[in-house]
Amino acid sequence: MEGQLDRILSEIGEVRGEIVKLREKEAVADRERDRNLLWAEIESIQDAIKNTKKEIATLHSEGTRGESLFRATNELEAVVQDTEEATEAILSAAETIDASIAVLVDRLSGEDLTVAEEIQAQTIKTFEACNFQDITGQRIAKVVKLLLFIEERVHRMTEIWGGPDMVAQSAGVPTAREGDEALLNGPALADDVGVVSQDDIDSLFR
Repeated sequence: MEGQLDRILSEIGEVRGEIVKLREKEAVADRERDRNLLWAEIESIQDAIKNTKKEIATLHSEGTRGESLFRATNELEAVVQDTEEATEAILSAAETIDASIAVLVDRLSGEDLTVAEEIQAQTIKTFEACNFQDITGQRIAKVVKLLLFIEERVHRMTEIWGGPDMVAQSAGVPTAREGDEALLNGPALADDVGVVSQDDIDSLFR
């Protein structure tokens, strides 16, 4: 009886040992799986950083003559300024027309008076239509604010990674446009240097 008990205890011990070994193998497999997942996540993060660097370097390389990262902000501000100037010119001309028509309305009669009143009515519509400038300016101002926010964040990231040249080098992106692409800059802004103005072009035909 005692011998059977010892044999049973021995077998239980062996089973317990096998269970311990199995658990140890499972723990090793779990650690290996976790390690592989961790490295996969790290590689994914590295790829994301590399792609982000490439996108930022591309933004820099597409900038006009090395100017601000987002020339679009300056372009939009120029649109607002040009629109304001054009609107003021239109309103000034409309006011002059309205004043002249008012004089004619007092002097004319019959069909001539009808024509003058129609011109006066259209002048009033011109005044009303010029209200678009305020709304347009407000909307463009919101877009400019958003672009400036993005530009500031991208600039910070670029500086963290060593500056534009370092980012472009690590991403394999050229730092400046070349060939015909370098000539595609669109209309010049007021503070652009080294560009031919419209006055210079007009002088060639005089």
